[in-house]
Amino acid sequence: MDDLERWCRVTVFGPDGGVLSDQVLQGRGAPDLGAVDEIARQTLRATRIEGRIAISDVSPEMEELLELAGLGVEVKRQAELGEESLGIQERQEETHLRDLPP
Repeated sequence: MDDLERWCRVTVFGPDGGVLSDQVLQGRGAPDLGAVDEIARQTLRATRIEGRIAISDVSPEMEELLELAGLGVEVKRQAELGEESLGIQERQEETHLRDLPP
C-alpha cells in the first residue's frame, strides 16, 4: 500500500459516547468527492442513531473539499480532545420572520 496519502481519521460515537468505529481515510493522491461522500454518509448514519462523528488529522486538501461541499459550514463544530467534531446535533436553527407568531 505504497503511495497512499492520509486524508483524515473518522471516529463514530454512539449515543452513549462510546466509540463505534475508528478509521483512517486515505488514498492515492489528493482526496476527491468520494471521500467527502464517505464522511457525509457516516455523519448521516451517526445522526440516525443519535450519535456523532469526529474527524481529526485532516489534511489541508480534505479540509478544503469539506468547505467546498458545504460540510465545513454546516456540520463542523467545537473540537473535543483536539478533534474536529462533525456533530449535527450542535447546529443552531435559523429563525425567519415568517416563523414568528403574529
